[in-house]
Formats: sequence, C-alpha cells, structure tokens
Amino acid sequence: MSSHYLSPSFDIHGGGMDLIFPHHENEIAQSCAACSTSNVSYWMHNGFVTEKNGKMSKSLGNFLTIREVFRLYHPLALRFFLIRTHYRSPVNYSSKQLEEASNYVFDIYQALHDCEMAASPFRETSFEDQITPNTQKCISQFRTDFQSSMANGLNTHDVLKVLWEDVLKAINTVLKLLKKTSEQQPLLIHSLIALEKEVKYVLNILGLMSSSTYSEVLSQLKGKALKRAGLTEDQLLQLIEERTLARSIKDYKSTDLVRDVLSIEGGIMLMDIPNGTTAWRPCVRADQSVLTGVQLLELIEERIKAIKLKDSESS
Repeated sequence: MSSHYLSPSFDIHGGGMDLIFPHHENEIAQSCAACSTSNVSYWMHNGFVTEKNGKMSKSLGNFLTIREVFRLYHPLALRFFLIRTHYRSPVNYSSKQLEEASNYVFDIYQALHDCEMAASPFRETSFEDQITPNTQKCISQFRTDFQSSMANGLNTHDVLKVLWEDVLKAINTVLKLLKKTSEQQPLLIHSLIALEKEVKYVLNILGLMSSSTYSEVLSQLKGKALKRAGLTEDQLLQLIEERTLARSIKDYKSTDLVRDVLSIEGGIMLMDIPNGTTAWRPCVRADQSVLTGVQLLELIEERIKAIKLKDSESS
C-alpha cells in the first residue's frame, strides 16, 4: 500500500512502538525482496497515549475522541499537551495535564498580545540591530537551542521548555522596563518586536501559531475555561459584581471565599487591583473533581452563609 501511493522510496514511515516487531520488520523484508529500490529514510515510532499509566485504546473502551476533547479544551492546548512530551515517550492523559497545557498556551498568547499592544504604534519603523544586548543574546541562544533540539530526534519538549523559561521571561522583563521608565523606549519596543517575531517563527513550525488574532485566541481559551467551570460569562460577571459589593463593605471573608472557590474548584482566577476586579483568566484547578456550574454557585452560597453564621454566633 505504501509503495503504491508513495513509490518504493519515501522519507517518513510512522507508527506506534508496538508495530516495530513484527509488522514493520516484516514490511522491510517483504518490500526489499519485492523491489531493490525500496527504502524509507526515517522510521518514527510514537509512544502510547496512556491514562493513569495504562494504555488508552479503543478495545479497552477508555479512549476519548478529538471531538470530545475539543468540547472543553482549545485545539492549541491539545497540540501543546502532545508535543510537550517527546514523541517516542508515552503521553499520560489527564484533565489536569490538559488544563496545564491550556494555561501555558494562554500565557504564550497573553505575552504576544502584550507585545502587540506595546509595539503597535512603532510597527513601521526599522529596528535592525536596535535591540538590547540581553535581547540579542536571548534570541541567538533560542535559535541555537531550537535547532539543536529539533535535530536531536525532534525534541519538542526542550524547545517548549526554553520558550517558557527564557523567551517569555525576556518578554515580560522588557514589558516591565517599559512601564517603569521612558528612557530607551525605542530600544525596548524594538526588542519586543524582535522577540515576538522569534516566538511566532517557532510556534509556526510547531503548529502552535493560530490563524486567529492573539485576542481572539485568548477569548477562545477563556470560553473553554467557562465551559469547564459550567458557568456562563454573565454568571461570572454577576459573581464579580457581588464580590465587588462585598469588598466595598469590607466583607473580605466573602470576597476571599469567592476568589478561592472559583480558582480551586472552577479553574477561574480573578485579577484583583486596588480599585476592584477588572479581569479574569483561566487557571489549573487544584481540585480536579468535576462540579457543574449550579453546584459551583451553590458551594459558594453555602460557604458564604456558613461564614456569616459563624460571625454572628461569635459576636
């Protein structure tokens, strides 16, 4: 079949680790016997997708379809989850792992969005060689590490690690400097543009660069987080409004409780500033037990009532 559609010689032949023997070894023997020019340049055998360290398969009935995963998670989160592990290693599936992957993707696109906002007035200017020495060093090292890791058996795990630990850190450092000082602003802006360009280049190769805008991807990721929490945006905004009211009368126990339950049980992190709660973002639930939106709202209501009852008894 492969010879029929791809010719006797082709570049890549893939399959699971369990196919190395006897299937692929027999295929090589048969193909070479049938055709002297038969050749495969690269054999790639992937590790299994596991659940609770046991093989996930259709025959065992413990598998999920892509459609089921996409109901609660963004496609980019699934791709990040898969390539975060080397392709020859087993991938242990869990909702927590997918939430962590979703969180990483959110942080990457938030950093790119912040770059875009800060640099948008300067897009037309030339920035050749007009970046900080630290930025130049970071980009050069990232290019070297990227090429080395990909040449070393497509080691996408190490690429994502360097992207997260070094490049995103460099972007956030430049953004903080921009907020603190007006000095060297063109240099810092051009550094942001250069870092954004480098991140987009690598994400595009890894299949993590969306055709949607940064803000659209962030909105999509937040929408998936709301689905996982079982909440609508209106319900969340109502909770934020009630929490703001409690904060205005210095009912800090209630405000802390709403924040903690949303984070721990719902995977929703409220972003507080002195003037109130202006935004929210997805986070990884500490408690992975699944609650519906109604159960989450009831839990918050019950715990607030318990707090008020305890306070009234103590007074």
